[in-house]
Amino acid sequence: MKRWVMALALLAACMAQALAQRPLLQLVHDYPLPGRATRWDYASIDPSHARLILAHLGDDAVVVFDTHGKSVLGQVRHLTRVHGVLAVPERGHIYATATGTDELAVIDGTSLQVIARVPVGRYPDGLAYAPAAGKVYVSDKDGKTESVVDARTNRRIATVALGSAVGNSQYDPVSGHVFVNAQDAGELVEIDPATDRIVARTRLPGADGNHGLLIAPGLGLAFIACEGNDKLLVLDLPTRRVTAEFKVQGEPDVLAYDPGLGILYVATESGPLHMFRAGRQGVARLGQVHVGPNAHTVTVDPVSHEVYFPLMQVGAGPVLRVMRPRP
Repeated sequence: MKRWVMALALLAACMAQALAQRPLLQLVHDYPLPGRATRWDYASIDPSHARLILAHLGDDAVVVFDTHGKSVLGQVRHLTRVHGVLAVPERGHIYATATGTDELAVIDGTSLQVIARVPVGRYPDGLAYAPAAGKVYVSDKDGKTESVVDARTNRRIATVALGSAVGNSQYDPVSGHVFVNAQDAGELVEIDPATDRIVARTRLPGADGNHGLLIAPGLGLAFIACEGNDKLLVLDLPTRRVTAEFKVQGEPDVLAYDPGLGILYVATESGPLHMFRAGRQGVARLGQVHVGPNAHTVTVDPVSHEVYFPLMQVGAGPVLRVMRPRP
């Protein structure tokens, strides 16, 4: 009997070890992307129209990818040093920041033609959209401001001085406010779109270069990636307190969250992708995966649960690496 018990215990231990060693993500496919083997930056998904919008920074282009048909639908060229992109399907527009010309480009989502170029601040980067106010918020990274653009007239109507290099911006549908990383100050700044004034500044203990930002309204949490000291901070929005922090090596940058599976993805400049289980019970580390070279941008489809990584070069040129969490 003891032998059987020992054998079963050994088998269970081996199975647990094998499961622990299984990769957290499995490759679905690599799909070719147009252009040269140059840097990609932010991405934005529109699951209602099965579209993934990709900023091909090194090629001055925005690429639109069909997530159902798995093919490129088109490109928008002549967007110098394009960094941020944001699909706003309710307006039928795609917004893109061109840092080479300090402009916000407004793109018609059907024709993929640029219909307006709006002068904004110095080095426009991240984007957020406040639907009730009908305003687009642009992180002027080097200008230390937040530009406010009226989405109805495509004109800049306000500039909010932050007094710090600016990281990413995110809209919170619960408060109706826009949150912005003040990355030199180690603060999260809160702007009320009704007045375009700062209503709060939240100190982020332990933050150094808080650039990446993602808000999970269903959890009441903000996730903040600090590229200066390789940290992920978890901020409880109702109390404005940092409730957890994690070491995430590799210079964390872009974040994505799958609410259906409760998985948070943290992409980094040097390649490793960090994964966390995030839910109402808390946030816990799942592990990390090596996705590919320059995989610093991640986007997740909340419907299919596919995870997208534009990679600068795999084989002959750039590809969109599509992966999926293992069951």
